[in-house]
Amino acid sequence: MTSTADWPRIAAELSPVEVSDDPVTIRKRSRDFFWYSPLLNAQLRRSFGDLVAMPASPKELAQCLSVASRHGVPVVMRGGGTGNYGQAVPLQGGLIIQTTGMNRVLEIGAGYVRVEAGALMADINAALKPEGYELAMFPSTQDIATIGGFVAGGSAGIGSVSNGPLRENGNIIRIRALSVEDSPQEYVFDGNDVLRIHHAWGINGAITEITLRTVPTRDWIGCMAGFDSYAACYAAGHALASADDHAIGRKLCSVVDARIVDYFPRLEGHVPRGRHLLVSLVPREHLPAFRALMAAQGGKVHLAMDEAERTELKLPHVFEFAYNHTTLQVLKADRSATYQQIGVPDPGDAARVASMRDRQGEDVWPHHEFTRWEGSVICADLPIIWYSTPERLEEINATYEADDFTVYDAHVCAIEGNHMQPDFGHLAWKKRLDPAGLLNPGKSHAWEKVRHLSADEIEALDSVAGL
Repeated sequence: MTSTADWPRIAAELSPVEVSDDPVTIRKRSRDFFWYSPLLNAQLRRSFGDLVAMPASPKELAQCLSVASRHGVPVVMRGGGTGNYGQAVPLQGGLIIQTTGMNRVLEIGAGYVRVEAGALMADINAALKPEGYELAMFPSTQDIATIGGFVAGGSAGIGSVSNGPLRENGNIIRIRALSVEDSPQEYVFDGNDVLRIHHAWGINGAITEITLRTVPTRDWIGCMAGFDSYAACYAAGHALASADDHAIGRKLCSVVDARIVDYFPRLEGHVPRGRHLLVSLVPREHLPAFRALMAAQGGKVHLAMDEAERTELKLPHVFEFAYNHTTLQVLKADRSATYQQIGVPDPGDAARVASMRDRQGEDVWPHHEFTRWEGSVICADLPIIWYSTPERLEEINATYEADDFTVYDAHVCAIEGNHMQPDFGHLAWKKRLDPAGLLNPGKSHAWEKVRHLSADEIEALDSVAGL
């Protein structure tokens, strides 16, 4: 698609938008965390864009999209590049649009914040705190992750155990997005319609602005409790996730196998070796209830830190020992590790989880994250896997599936991954907002079934797809 593109001319037409054709910059901006997967690393490491544009406003972004449309070149929207599946990797070259210059916090109100898509999650939380609010959830990579990237490619994070995933009704209030046309048009998605854009990997619209739910800020204490067995640690995690919010609030509930904890060198001297770890954030006023629950479940609280104490101990935030930061902690020491994403069929069955841990063997180390969905506790396993061959990875997946654990394959770069069916609602809107298919091409296998449909056929498809 880019073999005949006149990139010097495109760069000139993008003025006054800042651009870079520096090869090193292009290589860096063509990367995300796909290297967590050895399969994706082999597939994507030679995929690069042709030019990087850095708009500083929605108006400049619209100019980028207009120029790309006129020249028929692919476009990949990029935030902090913290995704794990190659969502921000240009499979067919083209224009990389770095959104971090669009980073203003536009409005803070009672229970909401309105921001530009390139704003960093940490900066949004910092702006909210003096007003008495915080984001309902954020990723463990909040220091470098943008809100646009999180909404486009993420699903859950720190806070989801209390407030649900991003797609929970009310967590995303509004999304504004631009079409890729010679004259880009703005579309506004409110209420449940935000799901037409959320988690579409940027294939069906260029997000410019997001309004998110916020919650009252609390004096959170970072806690780590140790257990002798993984079954006991997991059961304690489920008990905490299931507790009444008024008795024990929590913003995080992670359970980490002791073998993984041994890869956390900064915990040396704070957490005894060989202990399975429950990682949480609880309000200060609920700390006695948390301690009592951990003791009743057979555990011991090794760390309970507010911000001042954490700084004095020179320890990271506890959420850096959760979600995919756990994977990163291991990868820092040994790049032969990888991970997978597993849905737990019955979150309350600790014995079944422990049995699966035993059956998988020594090359699969579990790590579970508890969240809530429409009030019910759900759980995902993000195990560390010591990679050997594709065949062994398939065998691991099959072992999970044989006991009805769901494998959401982290080793594919198409949005229709394992157990992810084509979202024809997303694709119907791609046809409307990106009629030439220039946004993030190659990331949807089902797009070819949609791109040639008529407007009436798209309306019918969208109606059937629903939300």
